[in-house]
Amino acid sequence: MTADPAAATRQAVQDIARASYGRLVAYLASVTGDMAAAEDALSEAFLAALRTWPERGVPQRPDSWLVTAARRTLIDAARRRAVANRGLPEIARLLDEQSTATGPIVIPDKRLELLFACTHPVIDPAMRAPLMLQAVLGLDAARIGAAFLVAPAAMGQRLVRMKATIKHKGVPFVVPDQEQLPERVASVLDAIYAAYGTGWDELDTRAAPGVDDGLVPESIRLARLVTELLPDDPETHGLLALLLHSNARVRARRSAEGIFVPLDRQDIARWSRADVDAAESHLSIALALGRVGPYQLHAAIQSVHNRRAVTGRTDWPAIAALYTGLATATPTVGVLVALAKARSHTEGPAAGLRLLDDLPVDRVAKYQPYWVVLAHCRRRAGEHDGAVAAAREAAALTADDGVRRFLESEYRLDGRSPAARAVGDP
Repeated sequence: MTADPAAATRQAVQDIARASYGRLVAYLASVTGDMAAAEDALSEAFLAALRTWPERGVPQRPDSWLVTAARRTLIDAARRRAVANRGLPEIARLLDEQSTATGPIVIPDKRLELLFACTHPVIDPAMRAPLMLQAVLGLDAARIGAAFLVAPAAMGQRLVRMKATIKHKGVPFVVPDQEQLPERVASVLDAIYAAYGTGWDELDTRAAPGVDDGLVPESIRLARLVTELLPDDPETHGLLALLLHSNARVRARRSAEGIFVPLDRQDIARWSRADVDAAESHLSIALALGRVGPYQLHAAIQSVHNRRAVTGRTDWPAIAALYTGLATATPTVGVLVALAKARSHTEGPAAGLRLLDDLPVDRVAKYQPYWVVLAHCRRRAGEHDGAVAAAREAAALTADDGVRRFLESEYRLDGRSPAARAVGDP
């Protein structure tokens, strides 16, 4: 026991929540059929841990302790309300089995079942990925809303309604039949990708990026589970390849002082060769299956970027061609902004600026990468004052101190004359 048991407990609870939240909620929800109740019960269990573990010490098997505490909360709540008659006997039976077992409770991983429950046809397609982010990965409405450009209060209300729908409609917590999987897996892949993107800032600011917990590695674990479930679906391999290619660079994304390092300036010696090799393997499997999709194109773009470790240069024509194909298939704001960046390298900054000018103002006004690329293109075009103005907008829209410090240094946002050199990938 450390000199401060309460601090040690808080750290232990945070670590367990990062590593096991989704697995525990999925297991409890699979028993009760009530996702909201499972989340509430697990929250109570974490609070109970914060109260009792400082005195008793962290249990040898904290996951089992939390599940037991959550089950008791579920049973007590059911008895107080005198409802959930169908679920109560099953919960009580499982609790009795645990209390009389000679060994530790076995908690099966039900995350895939919970992910696919969120894709049931009664769930609004637009809410499937947000629901997965909260239920399986424990994100709050504010972070989910930010990922999908929806106000936190509105997102919170929608999530509550969707959980109620799952309960009232009796949505089964099972992986669908094989013939249903292809039409429902796309939402699962979208949620995993959104979780991965949401986790970048968290991972960047931690003391040891790449450790085996947090949203980024959890997203990679979930992507692996889906490839195992659907090994003949090329997009599952495409998503995993994309995540691994991106993750390969995680240790090079920050300087020793915590300042963001753009991709073309990263030290390739800090890239993970193992992640790149694994990504290339999955990308090869995907391409061999003969059905190209958006995640494979995204992965191919990251593969070209990572090839700089071998060739010493970035093949911008290949990247521009891949983004052109991606923009045809999925013309999202993010893809179109990235295409403008690529075209600025292959056709000159004026081409990039034309693409940016064509984007609807209301869709890009609060989209930070748009302002970063606009600053980049303007500087390459010699529009120094315009570049500084765009960089100021980008800095104001970021909550990441390391990115803000990079922009302030790169564009001299302290009020001095902007640098005239046209370099880098901000």
